[in-house]
Amino acid sequence: QVQLVESGGGLVQAGGSLRLSCAASRSLDSINARGWYRQAPGKQRELVAAITSGGSTIFADSVKGRFTISRDNAKNTVYLQMNSLKPEDTAVYYCAAGVVRTAQSMRPDYWGQGTQVTVSS
Repeated sequence: QVQLVESGGGLVQAGGSLRLSCAASRSLDSINARGWYRQAPGKQRELVAAITSGGSTIFADSVKGRFTISRDNAKNTVYLQMNSLKPEDTAVYYCAAGVVRTAQSMRPDYWGQGTQVTVSS
């Protein structure tokens, strides 16, 4: 089992920035992808960004050029840097750990508890 703990959510004005962090309780050989999903009210949960153990990254079209994902292997921590935030980025953001499924997707096996990001206009 792996516990994932997110931090860094909050309220920000449009155009602002936030950085989310996701710390894992341990590393697992079965995990080769870490990612961030989000779920807005009334919408399905969607993949925002992911990073593989090889360093490849995946981004949703809606966040390309604005969000970056990075990791600190020594700390088992993944970061999501969100710039130029828009009101439509408002959602609960969930950290996930799992395996690569395709070049543009991952299978999440573990979830964090979620952190709220609210972008005001």
